[in-house]
Amino acid sequence: MRLRTPTIALLLIVCAAQSHAQTDSASRPVVIPSGAPMPAKRPDSVATPGELSKNIAAVFGESLSVAPPIDSAVEPTWDMDVRSYETQDRVAHYLNIFSGRARERFTLQLDRGSAYEPMIRARLRAGGVPEDMYYLALIESGFDPHAYSRAAAVGMWQFMTSTAKDMGMRVDWWVDERRDPVKSTAAAVRFIRELRDQFGSLYLAAAAYNGGPGRVARGMTRYKGALENVQGDDAFFVLAEKDYLKNETREYVPQLIAAALIAKEPARYGLELHPRAPFEYDTVRVPAGTPLAAIAKAINVSTEVISDLNPHVLRGMTPPKEEILVRVPVGGSVAFDSAFAELSASDRLATRSEETKKGDSYERLASANGITAAMLRAFNPTVRALKSGKLVAGQSLVIPTPAVADAARNVPDPAIERYGTTRSRNGVHTVRKGETLGGIARKYGTSTERLMKLNGLKKPKIIAGQSLIVSGGSKAKPKAKSPAKAKTTSKAKGKKKPAAKTPAKRR
Repeated sequence: MRLRTPTIALLLIVCAAQSHAQTDSASRPVVIPSGAPMPAKRPDSVATPGELSKNIAAVFGESLSVAPPIDSAVEPTWDMDVRSYETQDRVAHYLNIFSGRARERFTLQLDRGSAYEPMIRARLRAGGVPEDMYYLALIESGFDPHAYSRAAAVGMWQFMTSTAKDMGMRVDWWVDERRDPVKSTAAAVRFIRELRDQFGSLYLAAAAYNGGPGRVARGMTRYKGALENVQGDDAFFVLAEKDYLKNETREYVPQLIAAALIAKEPARYGLELHPRAPFEYDTVRVPAGTPLAAIAKAINVSTEVISDLNPHVLRGMTPPKEEILVRVPVGGSVAFDSAFAELSASDRLATRSEETKKGDSYERLASANGITAAMLRAFNPTVRALKSGKLVAGQSLVIPTPAVADAARNVPDPAIERYGTTRSRNGVHTVRKGETLGGIARKYGTSTERLMKLNGLKKPKIIAGQSLIVSGGSKAKPKAKSPAKAKTTSKAKGKKKPAAKTPAKRR
């Protein structure tokens, strides 16, 4: 493993303090921003690689390889164009907000993200996407693996269930890989790369990630004349000036640019960052139905540590019918198998079954087993209850142990999306993995050419999770109606859902 620059900077400062070296900055508080260059040191106070390795081992308890020092005089750089838009009105607006009234929250989110930054940047780089798209997750979720939008999008990269499954992620009652920082990042990188290839612009790709590729494609077709001589990322700002993109999408890219500018020069904007330990782990294979608490006990750590490393495991235990790999702290895999085998049967027990009797209720059974009624209901979604609240006798009830219940996340079944599973709503089709434009055209009795025209597509290429207009009338303006006629229609059909999508709903 290679240490990130902020960590190296911290250790060099520690080494310098230990050797009583004097620096010009000794009287000032040290600011160590994420991704910032390492502070300069006088030649006579620089620790040798061997000394530095010893200090690292003393701090972290393990041997780590150290990246070579970076010259502190080097200006920060970005691998996407942010300087060209630094003075753009909306970018300047968010620079003021992020470094002003939202400074505390913005700082906390950057601190949280620093744990995932090495992993995310490595995957972006391997996927051929600029590393500074890392800040997209900041705008999406504040780097929170458990972020949950009002449209039921989940995770650091805010995927809907259907799109997540199309991207190869597991989403069911037991496991939700949208919450997995590693697997959701891999999916996001693929999605961003496909969008960039489709639109030829990183910022148009970001806008499409937020508002949907179909809307961006149609906008580029509608305003083809205004965009005719516009190159690269300038196209987003030209399109954003039109009254077409949703407000949240118009503001999305300026926020991304402002975040990238501040994060690499925090001191310039009055921020002090505190990088966290990187998200690192070993993996172990455990039997079906293993409590996370049992895994924690086998390696002598808290259950919370295991839960934090496995945010995608929802119910405080591994799925009951399959072995899976579980993350443990670095070094935790050593002798794990033998330590786990020595645990008592009660430690390794996740649930037990009990048949309901006349007069039983969730409240009584939960209290008798040391768990909450809400958690008992969650583990038994199909168990029938009477209007009185009593349970129907003769049913098999699954009762989790207190250790499992304590580690379980109180989240709904992620396999059930709030907006249902209908594949076409109001003339809009959500592309599934493996579908082709020709196949979709045949399904709806139209032609590929017609779909391309409706959706502003220059090529018959589509992406899983993309929304396609499949009915020419779905976006047409309704004919004018008299107030009385309109009122009657409203009663007959109910209130129409707004056509606009939230940023989460589009993927």
